[in-house]
Amino acid sequence: MQSLRNLFRAPWSSATRLDDKTVVITGANAGIGKETALDLAKRGARVIMACRDMERGQTALKEVMEGSQNDNVMCMKLDLSDTKSIREFAEAVNKDEPKLNILINNAGVMVCPYGKTADGFEMQIGVNHLGHFLLTHLLMDLILRSAPARIVTVSSTAHRWGGINLDDINSEKSYNKQAAYSQSKLANILFTRALAKRLEGSGVTAYSLHPGVVQTELWRHLTRSQQCIMKIAKPFTKTSVQGAQTTIYCAVEPTLEDQSGRYYSDCSPASCSASGLDDGLAQKLWELSCGMLHVSWD
Repeated sequence: MQSLRNLFRAPWSSATRLDDKTVVITGANAGIGKETALDLAKRGARVIMACRDMERGQTALKEVMEGSQNDNVMCMKLDLSDTKSIREFAEAVNKDEPKLNILINNAGVMVCPYGKTADGFEMQIGVNHLGHFLLTHLLMDLILRSAPARIVTVSSTAHRWGGINLDDINSEKSYNKQAAYSQSKLANILFTRALAKRLEGSGVTAYSLHPGVVQTELWRHLTRSQQCIMKIAKPFTKTSVQGAQTTIYCAVEPTLEDQSGRYYSDCSPASCSASGLDDGLAQKLWELSCGMLHVSWD
């Protein structure tokens, strides 16, 4: 219903500039990540495109630099399925960058066959939630020093179709790829809520969002019947440019400064599931995530 209402209003747009701001975007080599990088580079930001595939990342880097006419853009290696890579990336950013004003946790995997990360986490919870949890933790001191700053995490309306299995977060007892994806996207929302509470008064704000049903490579793991359905529904889905708009909105819209912790869709506030509002569950997930990653983050 909300998406239908948005068909009848002017699309969101903003002339906000990001000169002298530094942005990190994960998964920036394709899809909405690349379109977000292009938009923010056009606004004058220094953009760090964090990519797992450096060959594709370099191709995307060239496209973003040419499309934005901004040469203050770079590509760095980041594999969110490997905590060693995350730590190396964060160490380099902390060493070389004097500030980090916007962190966009965009990268993700979707309904993939069962697999594990380098650290033994189920792939979807490992990449979509734990990888970004650790990355944000490792960059937090720099972000705090750069305030006002924002942390934007791309979730999905799919968070409504699952829960958080605290007793089997890695889906080792049983695995359903849709349920595991939904769990990871709900974790994104709970992480954002818990993070916003911890950052109150710091000048750093956090937001989560649903980008819409976007035509991206993430569809590749859908079943054949699901892919057929998506092809039929394609006229009602979003392009990568359209799908990036809510991410960009959360990153730059000035009126969101006092809206930390909220969930957005179609460039406006949206309602999430009851589980997404459960602060007790958010705290339990936070503590579990810290334990799995062997970090202390009060």
